[in-house]
Amino acid sequence: MAGRETTLTSALVRLVDTLVVEYDPVDLTQDLVETSIELLDADAAGLLLTDGRGELQVLASTSEETRLLELLQVQAAAGPCLQTFRTGEQVRIADLDSVAEQWPAFTDRARQQGYRSMCALPMRLRNDRIGTLNLFSRRVGALDDEQLRIAQALADFATIGILHARVLADSLTVNEELNHALNSRVIIEQAKGMLAERGNLSMDIAFQRLRGFARDNNRRLADLARAVVDRTITVDAIVPDSQPDDTANRTM
Repeated sequence: MAGRETTLTSALVRLVDTLVVEYDPVDLTQDLVETSIELLDADAAGLLLTDGRGELQVLASTSEETRLLELLQVQAAAGPCLQTFRTGEQVRIADLDSVAEQWPAFTDRARQQGYRSMCALPMRLRNDRIGTLNLFSRRVGALDDEQLRIAQALADFATIGILHARVLADSLTVNEELNHALNSRVIIEQAKGMLAERGNLSMDIAFQRLRGFARDNNRRLADLARAVVDRTITVDAIVPDSQPDDTANRTM
């Protein structure tokens, strides 16, 4: 127990750091999904955030496979993550086979990726719902009650972080900020694709290189991605010619 509490404290300190200087919702939510699988019995995580029209978009994920699984739900307008967002209630599925008839497309894709259980947690503050944090496991049996409390606490923390601007600004400004974060994610996906193509890398590795370069050079991830897309920074600066062949790990 003490070890887990220490890890949780360290994780929260890291998340707080993202709010102190150059606050970036994209970086905050990426830290959140990575922290979730570090702390909990989950193998993958994704985060959906609502845009100015009230529609969910994928903002963060721990892998390309998870991102596509989240996109599938958004495009089909069906799945546990969509249900959590609509109701504001947690969806806890100990065995995905039990919801195969309810969400066939989602469960088929999830099982193809090896997932057997999942939890979807609302990102909400009072009556405001802005998205969902979604955790996937490769074994039957969703998170236990203690871990579910931790997961919800992380989701709540991120929600407060994203909406903290409401203390100083009106809801229109906040919606603009959230839309900017979602638009930034589109640019990041484009930059990932360019790095993956240039370095013959999987999309996951390309994202790690992009994010690592941003942190090493004290740059906002979205700003660096835009520079890559605009070609104001060369792809070779991030992915040198000497990168090893990663074709075997490429995500289809």
